[in-house]
Amino acid sequence: MTVTQFLGRVRIDWVLFGALIPVLGAGLVTMESFGSGGDYFFLRQLIWALVSVAAFFLVSAMDWSFLKRSGVLVALFVGMVAILAALFGLARSVRGVQSWLSIGGVSLQPADFAKLVLIVVLAKYFSRRHIEIANMRHILVSGLYAFIIFVLVFLQPDFGSAVIIFLIWLGMVTLSGINKRHLITVIAIGALAFVIAWTTVLEDYQKTRIETFLNPLSDIHGSGYNVYQSMVAVGSGQLVGKGVGLGTQSRLKFLPEYQTDFIFAAFAEEWGFVGVLILFLLYGIVFWRILVTARQGASNFESLYGLGVAIMLMSHFSIHVGMNIGMLPVTGLPLPFMSYGGSHLLMEFIALGILMSHRRSIRTFHRDDMQNEFVGV
Repeated sequence: MTVTQFLGRVRIDWVLFGALIPVLGAGLVTMESFGSGGDYFFLRQLIWALVSVAAFFLVSAMDWSFLKRSGVLVALFVGMVAILAALFGLARSVRGVQSWLSIGGVSLQPADFAKLVLIVVLAKYFSRRHIEIANMRHILVSGLYAFIIFVLVFLQPDFGSAVIIFLIWLGMVTLSGINKRHLITVIAIGALAFVIAWTTVLEDYQKTRIETFLNPLSDIHGSGYNVYQSMVAVGSGQLVGKGVGLGTQSRLKFLPEYQTDFIFAAFAEEWGFVGVLILFLLYGIVFWRILVTARQGASNFESLYGLGVAIMLMSHFSIHVGMNIGMLPVTGLPLPFMSYGGSHLLMEFIALGILMSHRRSIRTFHRDDMQNEFVGV
């Protein structure tokens, strides 16, 4: 493929891409600000950012219609399940978690790519069953796909990614037009199972761990220390922040994992309320443009895929910010396009690249058609 042919195939949403660049930059600046003894995180993340952006353009120029083939999806799903299962024997344990696979000196987290595989599988499954989607069987079958991946990720243990996998399934099954009464029934059964386990199965020490997880501020000198320091960092940013490189909570190491789990708190301390508003605006533009592309999908598959990507990124964003301000339990989830880590960054840009490739065959229709589309997918 020549350069001219490549450029002819690219249909990038430049508004979306333009909003992503300052978000990427905000993450890089926040990492560089606190470098003590070098710019380790900044330099490595810069390399991953360049690789991910290159992958974004490359993927966007490719034809991904083969993802609609059942055989391809079965192979993808089985392969991902096999990789997740192999982690228990091949992955090196880091802080008691077996989530990373080292390939040629590069560490990748398969759970990140499992989310993308699940989105594609569910988009295909629901797009083919738009006429009979209200059948209870489709909740159970689609739930089984998600449950298999959920269990393998949860047992690593990676509770944060497991939550995202559940939310991807829940969001896509809801938007696909599933009978809401059936969905509520399944959720109620799950809640009942948890109550039974709480009252008859779990030991006292296990209940204590769950309670501490749900309310970390109850033990600010122990498990709640990180959340407490994160809240202090966010609050100390006040209106315009302390300035780049002047965030004391992160610079003095009171706030741990500032480059990953608590990058939002580190950013808020330096840039303040004004900076956070601008950051939220940029994310809002990204989510809006994803939904616009999903709305214009050439078929139900493309539309559901776009919705799945939006659900995944919005869930990551909401949970990360929520745990940084003490509203949600700490789950170790990265902030999309900002947190340190090449694995999730590469997956996010690949997911968007596939979405951009769908723009070569977009459709336009009336709002009423749009409502019917997502209700009867």
